Formats: sequence, C-alpha cells, structure tokens
Amino acid sequence: MPTPSMEDYIEQIYLLIENKGYARVSDIADALSVHPSSVTKMVQKLDKDEYLVYEKYRGLVLTPKGKKIGKRLVDRHELLEQFLKIIGVKEENIYQDVEGIEHHLSWNSIDRIGDLVQFFEENPKRSEELKQLQVKNESVE
Repeated sequence: MPTPSMEDYIEQIYLLIENKGYARVSDIADALSVHPSSVTKMVQKLDKDEYLVYEKYRGLVLTPKGKKIGKRLVDRHELLEQFLKIIGVKEENIYQDVEGIEHHLSWNSIDRIGDLVQFFEENPKRSEELKQLQVKNESVE
C-alpha cells in the first residue's frame, strides 16, 4: 500500500488527469502546494513502484494499478465529505477534517461509513431526525 503522502499525490494526479486530461509536475505542485522538485522526487518513486509511468519532459500517465487506487482514493475522499455533511459538520470544516482523517481510517472503517451514508440516503427521515438532534444539542450548549 502507498504511504499517506503517496496517496495524496496519486489522488491529485488522478483528479488532474480526469479534469484536464493530463497532469504536469507544475500542476501537481500547485495543487498540493509543494515545490516542483518535491513532486519530481515523488513521481519518480511512484514510477518505480509502478503507480505511473514518468518520462522526464514528456509527462506522466497512471498505470492500471495507479488508476485503480486513484479512483478509490477520490471515492474515499468524496464519501468522507458526504459523511461529515450528513452528521452536521460545518461546511467550512469539512475539507480540512477529511484531509486530517482520510489516511488514518482502515478500509474496513471506510466501508462501514459507506454503509452508514447509504442508510441515511435511503432513510431521509432518519437523516432529518439526526439534524433535529443536532439542533437540540446546539441549543443546550
């Protein structure tokens, strides 16, 4: 399995390729707020570990292995955002919270969160009850 740092790069590369059709070192550096030299080092490591194919000055492409994990990482991120919205986390906190927890949960936990999100989507009445409970608890504080 890739490290949390590798996951961030794979996820970002996947998103860039999905949205723009390509991912350049400069695009990745901008998206992750890191120096291009750091991106080059990580891309070389991801190439060595067969998540992507990198040719200096020519760009990079994700391997099937890289695409698969990239999609899974993007799905995990979106699921956690959904979950935090459902449980009433303030919108301005969601992105940072997801970034803080996504690498620290097992895939088993992610799957269970997926089940819970699905439950609330299929049972809007329960979702509304949760929101009412939150309003009640906030008024007590």
